[in-house]
This record gives sequence, C-alpha cells and structure tokens, in this order.
Amino acid sequence: MANVLEVKELSKQYSKVLAADKVSFEIAEGEIFALIGPNGAGKTTTIRMISTLLSPTAGDAVVAGHSILKAPAKVRECITYLPDEAGAYKQMTGIKYLRFMAGLFTTDIDKLNSYVDRAKQICGLGDRLNDKIGSYSRGMIRKLLLARAVMTKPKLAILDEPTSGLDVLNAIEIRKMIKRLAAEEGMSFLLSSHNMLEIEFVSDRVGIISKGHLMVTGRPEELKARYEAPNLENVFERVVKENEVH
Repeated sequence: MANVLEVKELSKQYSKVLAADKVSFEIAEGEIFALIGPNGAGKTTTIRMISTLLSPTAGDAVVAGHSILKAPAKVRECITYLPDEAGAYKQMTGIKYLRFMAGLFTTDIDKLNSYVDRAKQICGLGDRLNDKIGSYSRGMIRKLLLARAVMTKPKLAILDEPTSGLDVLNAIEIRKMIKRLAAEEGMSFLLSSHNMLEIEFVSDRVGIISKGHLMVTGRPEELKARYEAPNLENVFERVVKENEVH
C-alpha cells in the first residue's frame, strides 16, 4: 500500500529550543496515525510543518508525492487541517457556511454542490443546517467542521484534538466518523490528542513524541505488549519518563 505521507528527519529550531529533532514516520493510504506527547513535546510544531504553516529548519515531508519544501501549494491541495481552536461563522446557517467554504475550493457549481451534499451526509445534522451556527452545541459545531474539512476528499486529513471539549456521546460519534472515512473511502488521518482512550480506539498506529524526539511508533497492541502495559496511557507515561531521564 502506497504512503500518503512520508516525514523525513523533519526538524525545527526556535532560537535555543529544538522543537522537533529529525522526526521521521509515514502514513499509508487509509491509515489513521496518532502523534501524541506531553504539552510542548513538538506535536503541534510537527503538524504545522507538514501543513506548510511553518517552514522546517531541516528535513522534508512528502504528501501524495509533493514536497512541503518544493511544492507547498500542491501539498495544500492534498490536505486539510482542522486545528483544535477552529471555529465557524456564528451568524451563518450551517448550510450557508458549507456552501461558502466549498466555494473556496471550486467555482464549478456541480462540484460545489457535490462537496456540500457530501458534507451534509457526513455531519448528519439534517434540518439543523438551516439554523444559525450560533445556536449549535459544541458537538454539532465540531461535526460541521469535520464535515467541512473532509468534503473535498483530501488525501490527508490533519486533525488536532478532534473531540476536545465534547461529551462522551459526541466524541464517540466523531471517532466513528473518522474510522468510517478511513475504512470506506481510504482517507488517511494524522491525529493529535491528549485522550489516550480515544487514541487507542481510533488509531491504526501511534507515535509518541517527547522533547522534540519521536521515541517510538507502532500499533497500540504492539506498544502495550512491548512495554508490558495494560493500556496506552501507561505506555505513554513510561516512554515520556524514560526520555526525561536521558
């Protein structure tokens, strides 16, 4: 299976702080990869470099055959990035917001309508799309934003804390949406989350980053076996503490 993303010794230096140090990993087509670590570990820096929002100090990343250094515009055509703090225009109705966002990607009316129809199906908000976003719950807004992010069928969807602040039921729905898009449509995902239960449930593979170094990667079950841990949370704790010692 071909790789949608190949990260090659990606590094970022901020003055005296090395935020990411030769980070390397890959994501295959239809794979859900989670990049996890403590606050300040380098997750967001790495994600923003892959998203072409930050320029790396060294290294490269290739998305669907396009280098973030040599062809950033092509990379942006292949990805979508949904940050934790993303919001929507509260005075717009849900449907107008989707049409507005679709119009940023195409002027072809048929293609625009297909994007909107796809987003409507994914978010599952039904008639509530006719209401103003300001009346939506946080869970509804997150579903709308996720649908907006994937309506163009990007090769790689980058989601930072996709269920942050959601109640259990809404979080479960978002996770199921992500797994369904990967399984049924072959979409690849790069996730970041502090919720280890979520990561264990939704991810095919996990990378643990600490102090800018990608310490380990593997399937959740493999990592639990390697560290003789009952859950991913314990694996995370051991990996991070071991790195703090060195």
